Amino acid sequence: MSGFQNIIGHEQLVRHLKNAIQMNKVSHAYLFQGDSGSGKRTVADAFAMTLQCQEGGSEPCGACRSCRQAGSRNHPDIIYVTHEKPNSIGVDEIRDQLVNDIQIKPYNGKYKVYIVAEAEKMTVQAQNALLKTLEEPPAYAVILLLTSNGESLLETIRSRCVLLNLRPVPDSRVKQYLMERLEIPDYQAEVCVAFAQGNIGKAVMLASSDNFHEIKTSALQLLRNVEEMDINEIVASVKSIVQYKITINEDADGIVFKDQMKSIRDNARTSSYEGIELILQAIQTAKERLDANVNFELTMELLFLTMKEN
Repeated sequence: MSGFQNIIGHEQLVRHLKNAIQMNKVSHAYLFQGDSGSGKRTVADAFAMTLQCQEGGSEPCGACRSCRQAGSRNHPDIIYVTHEKPNSIGVDEIRDQLVNDIQIKPYNGKYKVYIVAEAEKMTVQAQNALLKTLEEPPAYAVILLLTSNGESLLETIRSRCVLLNLRPVPDSRVKQYLMERLEIPDYQAEVCVAFAQGNIGKAVMLASSDNFHEIKTSALQLLRNVEEMDINEIVASVKSIVQYKITINEDADGIVFKDQMKSIRDNARTSSYEGIELILQAIQTAKERLDANVNFELTMELLFLTMKEN
């Protein structure tokens, strides 16, 4: 865990949090919303560490006992809510780790900070249990909810939190980070940036992947040859790229395979205007389904079948 200075992008959000600390106007509940890999956990960790720092500044000193404890995830007043079932956070877990625990005063800090990752997985009962605490929190309590889908939380929960959206990081910043910090060569960083679409976590995962070249080749083969492929080949190709949930971008400036533009244009010429319109509609439908967490493989298979037919 480290401070705000190591966060890539999200300047406006970080400025908001620093100002809250400086002006002593820290809210009792924050909702950090952004895609998986967007940096929610990194920002929340930095905020928690700064709140508990014994120096009391708007950046953690990194040297005091509190910062060292926070850095090793061993701070008694920074509590990470855990859950046993992978797809749900139950009412007992929220009660035991947060609602009941929050009544105990901080051990040695000014605040008691609770970090609930994947907050969208809280059951309705768990959210209702948390709601009572959000309505009347102790003065020292700060609750940080991290979610990729804030809409799935009860409106009564959202209305009691300061909502902070993590926006995509500019491509230039992501590329600079990959090249300078991870020493990724220029051409590979360029492709990782295009795939990541402003998501620093996804960019790092792609850049660190041993089989990234194979993933890129599979995606390219699928896009180029979908017309001739049968359903089994399409399904196999989708499965090979499924873990990266590669997005298809309609904007030519954001196309992942700019070096393949001639091939893409040649393919486009074989379709009618009606066919291209149907493909664009199918891409939009696929994006909406993925935003609604519909099964990724099924969504992509339906998309590529539409592309094949048109």
